[in-house]
Parts: sequence; structure tokens; C-alpha cells
Amino acid sequence: MIHKQTKRPVVLIALILSMFMAAIEGTIIATAMPNIVSDLGGFTLYSWVFSSFLLMQAVTTVIYGKLADLFGRKPIFVIGVIIFLIGSLLCGLAETMTALVVFRLIQGLGAGAIHPMVTTIVGDMYSLEERAKVQGYLASVWGISSVAGPLLGGMIVQYVDWAWIFWINIPIGIIGLAGVVLFFHEKVDKERKTIDYLGTSFFFIAISSLIIVFVQAGTNWAWTSIETLGLLGIFLICISLFIWQEKRCPAPMMPLSLWKNKLMVIANIATLFSGMIILGLSSFLPTYVQGVMGESAIVAGFTLSTLSIGWPISSTIAGHLVLRIGFRKTAFLGGVALFAGTFLFFLLDAEKGAIYAGFSSFIVGIGMGLTSTTFIVAIQNSVSWKARGSATSLNMFMRIIGSAIGTALLGGILNLRLQQYYQQQTIDDMPNTDAVLNEGMRDTLSSDTLALMQDGLAYAFHTVFFGLFLIGTLTFVILWFFPKDAMANK
Repeated sequence: MIHKQTKRPVVLIALILSMFMAAIEGTIIATAMPNIVSDLGGFTLYSWVFSSFLLMQAVTTVIYGKLADLFGRKPIFVIGVIIFLIGSLLCGLAETMTALVVFRLIQGLGAGAIHPMVTTIVGDMYSLEERAKVQGYLASVWGISSVAGPLLGGMIVQYVDWAWIFWINIPIGIIGLAGVVLFFHEKVDKERKTIDYLGTSFFFIAISSLIIVFVQAGTNWAWTSIETLGLLGIFLICISLFIWQEKRCPAPMMPLSLWKNKLMVIANIATLFSGMIILGLSSFLPTYVQGVMGESAIVAGFTLSTLSIGWPISSTIAGHLVLRIGFRKTAFLGGVALFAGTFLFFLLDAEKGAIYAGFSSFIVGIGMGLTSTTFIVAIQNSVSWKARGSATSLNMFMRIIGSAIGTALLGGILNLRLQQYYQQQTIDDMPNTDAVLNEGMRDTLSSDTLALMQDGLAYAFHTVFFGLFLIGTLTFVILWFFPKDAMANK
């Protein structure tokens, strides 16, 4: 419980800084990667610089949530920030790509605590009326970091050194840490705490296996390879053992009772789907704009940045709407926006241009803002303090898993359809797609080759956008079942 000596405005600023630090890490590094690869080598590990961070964040988020319910939010937040800052320091000192991947794992280990703890502490400090608005502010941090990350990353690489991509976190993290340590006070029960080590171990192994499959299968491994099938087998065995352990454990890591709450189930399934949409767009829209439309990287960035503008705006609006019309109607409006936005992408073709793509992204951003803020506030409002950390972390975990599934699934569809297209054109060797995405190399291609490659990409991406539309439709349908009595505080 929150102590009356807590200085809420100071703590909120500290939390926003900490969330910004962890959120920007996902986007700021993308601009610096070419420089990092040229310095360190190890291009084959390129994707693992991103994936290692995501993997560790995914497997620890729910674990930290349970620990926060046992020992309080403050110690878990402090541990998370310290681990993140150690990882950031080491990343800047990395001399090989393998070392950088290992240090990114350490960063992810810290980030797994920061995101859920920030959101849970806000849920603890504020009443329902205040919480709805403040969660909107937190969502704005994500939008700002999405836009500022690539820009800041480019400036640091150009004028300083890529190591500062990571070291910039240290002063921000120390300020955030000081604000929470000095001004956030909570009361935690003194009763003896028991930790579900066995359940935690099963969960860690299961989710690690699943994430590695999503990262590797379809690119480095075939879906029917021994590695893929073996890891999927490990996932199924460990997740079954995890469920068995949670049913018999007196203090389970993830209380299965959370899944008996209809609001929790609907919100988490919808969050899984929206996670697939958001990373599906982030991964593939810039490639479509550059490869099929023939636009520059700057224009491609614009079409995606509008999503980051729509998200914080609608998150702030959602904070007001849930108080006026309730959780169900606000979430449903978000579902309508996701349905409409993904439908616009289904209709997208090269002739419609970048403005159309940017507008479609903006609509999807509105849907994300309306749903994500509503889900978090509704979930925190439907559980007690002792379960709030677990419930908040579980929702964030579902978005991370959705992101991983979306990238793997849509990426697999893209490669398959591209291959089918070239087979239909009786071309045995697939042309190098990189040539279409590079403005300099594009000019060296013959008009016939360029047209063939752009047609192939358009053909493949149409199926990807149809997949996004199906996911948007499923999100819209699932929100019909959002409980009507969600405003009842428990």
C-alpha cells in the first residue's frame, strides 16, 4: 500500500524518465546498427542484438510482477533499473558482436522489471479517475520514444560515438532511480514470503524456447527442422509442467485464477492480437514504402511515425472516455479503429501513395491508444493490490509474445508468397530484395528487373496486409465480449 509521505508528482516524473529510458532503447539502436556492425563485425548476429533484448524482457516480465506482489514494487523497480544500467554500460564497452548480444540480454533482464513496475506503481498511487488520465501520459512516452529514438540515434552516431546510444541511459536512469528511492514509500506485509522456484523455472524454459523458435524458424531454421521441432517439444512439456505446478503450489508464480476473470482473458487475448499488428506494421510497412512505392527511407519513416502520433493522442483521450462511457465502450471504439486501420492497409497499393499509408498508420495508432490504456486501467481496477503486479505484467507479457508471433508469422508469409511469385514467373533464383530497398542500387537495375521485383513484393505484401486485416478483425470481434460491468471496482 502507498504511504502518505509519497510525493506523487516527483515519483511520476521519475517513473516517466525510467520508462522513456527503457522504451527508447527499442528504437534508438536501429539507426546505429550499420555503424555497430562496421565496428564489431558479426553481421550474422544482427537480428540477435534486437531479439536477445526481447527474449529476456519477455521471460522475466511476469516473474517480476509476482515478485512485486510479494516484496513490494520499490525493491523490484530498483533492482530492474540497476541491472538495466549495468547492461547499458557494458553494451557501450562491447568489443565483439557476441559480447553485445550477451550485454543486451542483461539490458533485457532489467527492462523486464521497469515496464511493469512503472505501470503498477502508477496503478497503486492514483485512484481510478486519476489513473485513467495518468496511464494516458505513460502511453505518450512510448509514442515520443518511437519518434525521437531513430532521430536521436542518428545524431549520436553522426556526432559522437555509437556507445553513447547505451551510455545516455545512465544519467536518465540515475535520476529516475533517485526519484523513486527518495520519494516513493509503500507498506508491505511483513509475513513470510514463499517463491515458486519450480514454476518460475518451467515458465522461463518454456517461453525462452518459444521465443527462440519465433526468432530463428523460417529464417535460419526450417519450420520442420530438428531444432525447431525440438524447442517446440520443450515448450509444450515445460508449459504443461508449469500449469501442473501452478495448480498445486500454495503461492503460484502466475495465479491461474487470473485466467478465470473474463475481463482479464478478453483484454489479454486482444492485447496479444494488437501486439501482432503493431510489430507487423513496424517491421514491414517501411519495406513496402521503399521497395514497392520506391520512396526514400525518410518517407518510409513518416508513414510509420504517424502511428506514434495517433497512439499517445488517443491514449490521453481514452483516459477521459473510460470515466464518461466506461471501459467496454472505450475498448470497443479502439477495436473499431484497429479494424478500420487494418482494412485500409488491406486496400493499400503503390498508387495510393505514402500519405494514404501514413493515414492508415494513424488510424491503427488511435486503435492502439484506445485499447492499451483501457485494458491496463480496467485490469488494475479489477484485481486487489496483492495481484496487481502479476495482472499488469501478464498483460505486458501478452503484447511481447504477440509481437514475436506477429513478426515470425507475417515474415514467414512474406517469404513464402515471394517465393511463389517467382516460381509462377519461372524464375529459379530469387533476386536480391536488398537492391530494391537501397536507393543507390535501385538505380543500377534495369526497368524490367525493377518492375518484376516490385511486382513480386507487392504480391507478397498484399497477403501480409490481408493477414493484418484478419488479426484486426479478430481483435474487433473479441472486444464484443468485453464485460459490461468492468467499471465495478474490486
